[in-house]
Amino acid sequence: MFFSCIEAKKETHVDNALEVVSSEKKPALIHSIDSFKLSINFKKTGNYSILKNNLLSKRTMFKSLYNSHPKKALDSASHFIYDQLVNHIVPHWYGTKWDFNGHTNIPNEGDIACGYFVSTTLKHLGFNLNRYKMAQQAGLIEAQVLQPKIELQQFSNLSFEDLKQKLNKIYGDGIYFVGLDNHVGYLLIKDKELYFLHSSYYDDKVMIELAETSPCFSSNYYVFAEINTNKDLIRKWILNERLATPNSQ
Repeated sequence: MFFSCIEAKKETHVDNALEVVSSEKKPALIHSIDSFKLSINFKKTGNYSILKNNLLSKRTMFKSLYNSHPKKALDSASHFIYDQLVNHIVPHWYGTKWDFNGHTNIPNEGDIACGYFVSTTLKHLGFNLNRYKMAQQAGLIEAQVLQPKIELQQFSNLSFEDLKQKLNKIYGDGIYFVGLDNHVGYLLIKDKELYFLHSSYYDDKVMIELAETSPCFSSNYYVFAEINTNKDLIRKWILNERLATPNSQ
């Protein structure tokens, strides 16, 4: 079985015969990113259960629109899914504790591993998927839950600047799934800047930070799947179609 998070790695050294665990960590960058400039929300609002229920009722509206005006429904649902995930669902999860085996279904109660953070928030957004099965896969398999393998973008052994340049040529503003060597999360592209939303094994919590300065974003391998810009995925959300988890290779 493959997991998409790695065990936390903290430097240790022996000082006067006592083992000392280094506590040096950079501050969470959520506090230094300008949410107003990004036009996104960092603070949770409202009741989470009510939020999830409202999402389901909204999907009924989109399904009705899809039956008569499919293109209009897909375009509208694309914006809706972006807004609900980035500005409403994820903010409730900021600060939730990370743990390699964490799989809480309730934000800020218990722990959440990186794969479960992605699968659980997508589940709560209304995607019809098995959050356990998805979370227990390697990043490439998780990406294929959202988009066919042939449509994924995969990169190896690139500097951050080269990766950023390639992504900005391929993608526009939006929210994407990203799988790394031993980690997964969401990539937010906004005005050509890259932001990483994830359950961090470095800072031990769910957070948003600049991808460029995130220790967890450093990787030899990257795989990206579209979310709100993925018309087929949006259609599946509207129609409540099951998202299958491919067999791991």
